[in-house]
Amino acid sequence: QVQLVESGGGLVQPGGSLRLSCAASGNIAGINGMGWYRQAPGKQREFVASILRTGITTYAMSTKGRFTIAMRDAENTVSLQMNGLTSEDAAVYYCNAQIRRTDRTLWTTYWGRGAQVNVSS
Repeated sequence: QVQLVESGGGLVQPGGSLRLSCAASGNIAGINGMGWYRQAPGKQREFVASILRTGITTYAMSTKGRFTIAMRDAENTVSLQMNGLTSEDAAVYYCNAQIRRTDRTLWTTYWGRGAQVNVSS
């Protein structure tokens, strides 16, 4: 089995910073890339940022310049440093990863259960 577990969510004031982490565990043979999505109440889940094992990063326009994604390949972890947070950033943040299990040949996308981020004064 494979699990992704997010941590680091919480409440922050507008303009503040927060760092999310996500750890993948289980029978993992390889991870091609990891990323973050978010979903606010009443809205669809949206892309936040992603990073490939090669180090190539991609950001949503709304987060570019404020958020930084980083991956530790050897530890199967990904982090998201979020600066300059606004009320628009409040959402449940989900981690995902493209993983190949040791008992399979295909790559599959796995998701975490999410971490709540609240931005309020």
